[in-house]
Amino acid sequence: MFEFTLQAKDVGTAARLGQFTTPHGLVQTPVFMPVGTAGSVKGLTPDLVRSTGTQIILANTYHLALRPGAEIVAELGGLHQFTGWNDPILTDSGGYQVFSLAELVQIDEEGVSFRSHLDGAHLRLDPAEAMRIQNLLGADVIMVLDQCVRYPANREDVEAAMQRSIRWAAQCQAAHARQDQALFGIVQGGIHHDLRRQCAQALVELGFPGYAVGGLAIGETPGQMDAVLACVVPHLPADSPRYLMGVGRPIDILRAVARGIDMFDCVMPTRNGRNSFAFTSQGVVRLRNEEHKRSRQPLDPACECYTCRHFSRGYLRHMFLAGEMLGPILASLHNIAYYQSWMARIRRSIREGTLLDWLAEENQKEDRAAPLERT
Repeated sequence: MFEFTLQAKDVGTAARLGQFTTPHGLVQTPVFMPVGTAGSVKGLTPDLVRSTGTQIILANTYHLALRPGAEIVAELGGLHQFTGWNDPILTDSGGYQVFSLAELVQIDEEGVSFRSHLDGAHLRLDPAEAMRIQNLLGADVIMVLDQCVRYPANREDVEAAMQRSIRWAAQCQAAHARQDQALFGIVQGGIHHDLRRQCAQALVELGFPGYAVGGLAIGETPGQMDAVLACVVPHLPADSPRYLMGVGRPIDILRAVARGIDMFDCVMPTRNGRNSFAFTSQGVVRLRNEEHKRSRQPLDPACECYTCRHFSRGYLRHMFLAGEMLGPILASLHNIAYYQSWMARIRRSIREGTLLDWLAEENQKEDRAAPLERT
């Protein structure tokens, strides 16, 4: 039902080309997953998302548990039927919300208590409940409950969260009740290499069909993230998919692929799209800028997405300034297409053995980029 097959390895890096078999289809890796927090990639129909080359999307356990409720999703056929997305889906466990909604959270050894950001209602999430909810939602890949600590944090807090995450991973494994869902472990440990290695080794001993690296892209430098991946990845099984959670910028994805990561997700394409910020082959484009007012050129001349084939920069700018919802939709659609094109180029470069040269070129561009371009 689940199988990860390595198809090629890059000659100059740790990058690899793979195929991940799931109950709802094949996923070619390295892969980027657009985020559909509440069961929808914001503003886009499943067909539009699919048109970008997207193979798999991510949905959020915490948000779906609050609204409409996991039982409702199950009653309406599970996430695939509920959302109209019949391809693979991954759900996170709610562990990231322990970090992002810290002011609404209380953590103890058994689990996490949330006050809903919607209405203040109580939500209790422990390993067994995280599994029960995700089993009801029915995604192809589900995640253990973990604790992500803010950066910077003192080593004692990071180590305590890492040890708790290991214990919760074992409890999630014991509570997981569906064979048609692959449960991934999550490596924590902050920027401390020894803690990361310890966590990775403990999770591998438990034995999961896939492994994620969590707790990065939360304030540490790109160099620190790269060093953590260089430390962790060699301790993860070569015959299992490796997932870097919440990352990120295209250059960060490229660097992480070179370290041996296979799967990525991030809100950047859609969140930036909704805010008139577009990724293009010519650099970032801010569509509200005056310079685009009379522009007839497409958002990205090198892109074949629906947005770039049909609309000018001048029109897109007008949509944003007029407050029309079509502006965020078209920019989000393009950004996801850009990310999927980036991933397709990564896969092609691994196959052709040219990834290292491309990485060197992109690192030089990054070094020359103005700070604003790097946010």
